[in-house]
Amino acid sequence: REVARGAGIVPTAFYRHFSSMEDLGVTLVEDAMRVLRRTLREGRRDLAARNALPSATNSLEILLDHVRDNEAQFRFLVREQHGGVSEIRRAIDTELRLFAKELAIDLARIPELVAWTPDDLELVADLIVTVMLTAVADLLDGEYRGAIVETEVIDRTKRQLVLVFLGMSRWDPGRSG
Repeated sequence: REVARGAGIVPTAFYRHFSSMEDLGVTLVEDAMRVLRRTLREGRRDLAARNALPSATNSLEILLDHVRDNEAQFRFLVREQHGGVSEIRRAIDTELRLFAKELAIDLARIPELVAWTPDDLELVADLIVTVMLTAVADLLDGEYRGAIVETEVIDRTKRQLVLVFLGMSRWDPGRSG
């Protein structure tokens, strides 16, 4: 009732669209992540149109701009990822897996990675997504307010991504474990 009142609608109108608050939460997760994936895709397309290669730094910058513009959504995602209702946690997990799969497809297009197995590509994509999501959580954390600390978080994240990519250059795609 509070949500319906806040939205300026009657409760019956809310329940015509959502069967429960959890259903609303899942929809918020799906919408937020769909917009983020589209934003990152458009950013990669813009770089390609300028004949520039997309990089992890470009993606990080696009992500952080998107987080700044949609802070409330990302606070919700970060908060609910580990401590929310199970349906919402599953929705976030599903969306992050979709995100990693899409990144793995992009990575597979890199000539140096053509010998990599889909499992290895998904593994590194998941690692990159985890690093970036940790940066988002750190930036949204109350003690990480201010330009100096924000710069430190961004620099640390860039260094982490460099380490991931350095590790990728040494990875033998033929080995397991």
